[in-house]
Amino acid sequence: MFMHNSTKTATTLSFLHPHMKITHPLFQCAFTHLHSSLSFASLRRRPRCTRMESATPIIIAHRQKDKLIVIMGATGSGKSRLSLDLATAYFPHSQVINSDKMQVYRGLDITTNKLALHEQLGVPHHLLGDLDSIDTDFTASQFRSAGGVTIASIVSRGNLPLLVGGSNSFVHALLAERFDPEVDVFSGSSSVSRELRYDCCFLWVDVALPVLCDYLRKRVDDMLDSGMFEELAGFYDPGKEGYRFGIRKAIGVPEFDRYFRKFPPWEKEENGRVPDAESDPVRREAYEEAVREIKDNTCRLAIRQIEKLSRLKGAGWKLRKLDATASFRAVMASGSDKEEWRQRWEREVVEPSVKIVKCFLEE
Repeated sequence: MFMHNSTKTATTLSFLHPHMKITHPLFQCAFTHLHSSLSFASLRRRPRCTRMESATPIIIAHRQKDKLIVIMGATGSGKSRLSLDLATAYFPHSQVINSDKMQVYRGLDITTNKLALHEQLGVPHHLLGDLDSIDTDFTASQFRSAGGVTIASIVSRGNLPLLVGGSNSFVHALLAERFDPEVDVFSGSSSVSRELRYDCCFLWVDVALPVLCDYLRKRVDDMLDSGMFEELAGFYDPGKEGYRFGIRKAIGVPEFDRYFRKFPPWEKEENGRVPDAESDPVRREAYEEAVREIKDNTCRLAIRQIEKLSRLKGAGWKLRKLDATASFRAVMASGSDKEEWRQRWEREVVEPSVKIVKCFLEE
C-alpha cells in the first residue's frame, strides 16, 4: 500500500483562492501522475469497441473511467465506520477521500467530528483537515479539482479510492460529468447530471430518521463531554461575530457565539467551562439554549442530506441502501451489549457492502 510521507509541505494549487492553501504531501507529486498511464487494471473498465458498417472496421475507444467507491449517508449514520471496516478487513489497498465540507478545514476537530489520527487505523485519509484558510469558503468547484487530482494519484499507485462524507453538493460537483458551479442542482427545477466522471459504486448508509435524530442528540452530549464547549470557547473571536465563511459555518460555532457574546470566556474563567447545577442560572439557561439549538440544527441537517440523497437516486444515480437502523437501535438501548451492536452492524451493513464492492471490482 502506498503510504505518503509524514512530512507535510504547503503547496498552493492554481484552482484555489489566492490566499487558500491545502497542506498535503499528495499534491507534491499528484500532477506528474495525472496524465500517466494508470497501472491498476482492476480499477478500470475495459474499453468498449463499436464496429461500423465499413470495409475497414473503425474502432472507437471509449475513455476508461477510474473505479471509485462512494460511501454516502446523513450525518452520524456511520459512513466513516463503514469505510474503516472495508479498508482494514477486506480491501487493504484502500485510501479515503473526505467529502465533508467542514472537515476539510484544519481545527475544531471535536466540533466537526473529525477522525483523530489514531482512529484512522493506519488508513491514509486525504482532504481531511488539510485546509489552513479556515475563514475562506472552499467551494464545490475547488473540491472538484482537488478531489480529481487525489483520485488520479491514488489509482496511479494501485490503490482503491473511497469517497466518504455527507456533503452531497461536494459529491455531485466531483462526480458529475457536466458541472455548472452557478447551478444548485438540489433546488428548483435544476437537473442532476446522470453522466459521471468515474465508474462509481454507491453505498448509502441509511438510518430511520427518528432513530437517527435520537442518536444525533446523544452524540452532541458525547461531544460536549469530550471538550466541544472548551474547544469553541478557545475559538471564539468577537471580531468575527456574524462572519459565516469556512469553518465558521460548522454547527456549534454560531450557536455558542451567541452564548459567548453574553458571557465572554476571557472575562471570567468559569464562562469557558460547562455550567453545573451551582452555576449562575442565567448562564446555565444560555448554555442549555445553545445546546438545544445545536441538536435541532444537526437533525435538520440530516433531513436535508437525506432529501438530497433521494434526489440523486431519483435522477438515476445507483445508490445501494444499507439499512443500519437496527444497529443504531442497539447502540441506543440502555445497557445494550456492544457485541450485539457489532454483530448487527456486520450482518446488516458490512457484509452486504463487501459483496456489493467485490462484485463491482470484478466487473
